[in-house]
Amino acid sequence: MFKQHPKGLYVLFFTEMWERFSYYGMRAILTLYMINALMYDKVFTSSIYGWYTGLVYLTPLAGGYIADRYWGNRKSIIVGSILMAIGQFTLAASGYYYTAHVDNFVYSTFSLNIQQILFLLGLTILIIGNGFFKPNIATMVGSLYPKESIKLRDSAFTIFYMGINLGALIAPLVTGGLGDTGNPADFKYGFLAAGIGMLFGLTVFYFGKNKHLVTPEGVPVGLVPEKKAELENRKTKNSFSQNQILTVIGLFLIIFLVLMFVLNSDIITSFIFSSMVAIPTLIILDKSLTKIEKNRIAVIYILAFFVIFFWSAFEQAGVSLTFFAEEQTDRVIIWLNNYVIPTSFFQTINPLAIFIFAPLFAALWTKLDKRGREPATPIKMAIGLMLLAFGFIFLVVGANIADTGVKVSPFWLVGAYMFHTFGELSLSPIGLSMVTKLSPLKFSSLLMGVWFLANAAANVLAGQLSTLYPEAGHSTSLLGFQITGLGDFFTIFITMAVIASIILFIISKKLISMMHGVQ
Repeated sequence: MFKQHPKGLYVLFFTEMWERFSYYGMRAILTLYMINALMYDKVFTSSIYGWYTGLVYLTPLAGGYIADRYWGNRKSIIVGSILMAIGQFTLAASGYYYTAHVDNFVYSTFSLNIQQILFLLGLTILIIGNGFFKPNIATMVGSLYPKESIKLRDSAFTIFYMGINLGALIAPLVTGGLGDTGNPADFKYGFLAAGIGMLFGLTVFYFGKNKHLVTPEGVPVGLVPEKKAELENRKTKNSFSQNQILTVIGLFLIIFLVLMFVLNSDIITSFIFSSMVAIPTLIILDKSLTKIEKNRIAVIYILAFFVIFFWSAFEQAGVSLTFFAEEQTDRVIIWLNNYVIPTSFFQTINPLAIFIFAPLFAALWTKLDKRGREPATPIKMAIGLMLLAFGFIFLVVGANIADTGVKVSPFWLVGAYMFHTFGELSLSPIGLSMVTKLSPLKFSSLLMGVWFLANAAANVLAGQLSTLYPEAGHSTSLLGFQITGLGDFFTIFITMAVIASIILFIISKKLISMMHGVQ
């Protein structure tokens, strides 16, 4: 399988691997840093986490647009990589000022303020840098293959996804081992390692792009739009009327104001969910799109809506599942001289499982394809949602034990992460490949940004749902239902995933016909 692919895939593989090392390394210690070094409570920590990860997936819209119209994929990836390295080093500087706060009481207020300012500045720079990087790296994978090479392209995205998870596997062990030591002053070393990893990714891309990032015909991919248009002789100008643009702006403002002042949502959540409706609406109004292109774009939108339910549950790994691992899980290994497993190490279960099972899933789809029984993309995604629900069943059982006051075996977290991984393999790489196959060329990066916009909404929702995590002796509520224990809390995600899966199964036949251009 690996020998069939161009060398450019492996340039992108290692670039993405180091970028994901940087991101997941930081994410593994992010909530722990907020709670133990910045002294935020769980509710505020969950909100910050949701806002940050939501904006990380929102800015690819702007980054995709700039790449499609002005910079091209290559320049966007380089700029994004540089910004993300700076962002990680800024977080390390924030961690440094925690040390000053501990060591010198005279400057405690001053140092704490700088610590928080650098923390927020670092997150902001990371958000902007990720916007330039994320939609363009995935788009370039699809550009290495001819449109008719559907199966090879799916295989390429599976390999690419393994690169993502290789970085995610190594990252918590390194950043967690350096930063999650029990001493809040050490978090800076974890962020520093994440920044260095990003520089490695930048180096791989910079020196490999010119020689290996080409089409099968030898045409460079990811060039600035003028050169791309000249080489491919394709129309890149959009056809939006003034009335259409004003209508979409009006739609955005109406939704934003309703969320802000009627539903009392915060400004970031309101902005992300308003963008999620308005920007896809603008794209579909392009006058130059054919009916078949509009149908295929509509499929991207519909499936993007359903993946919101998947990722809002899956991304509990960075918040509520981290709380559960930190406080409710027995992390002491007696036969290793009572070694305490760092909480951040649990973040390696998912990428390790990806590495073990991704080739098996790829082989499974290939075997089913040869028999003419491979499920279509919408069916695979529905299966992924159902597998996610099974993972939360493990957590409900473990949480019910924890609600009695007993710390539970890590088995319950391991079982949950395993099924979440199976769900991810059925949904995420398949979705990325689907976007590159169904997108019109001139909207390739922007529609990848729309796909990530669904992740933005999901991550904000993940943070908001995590605020419902019940503390001992206290209950929370959702839509009038009381959440009195951890078992009740995790049941939310089972219900959500099962309902979404059933609906997706029901409408899958119609989506498949739209994907294949059936009128």
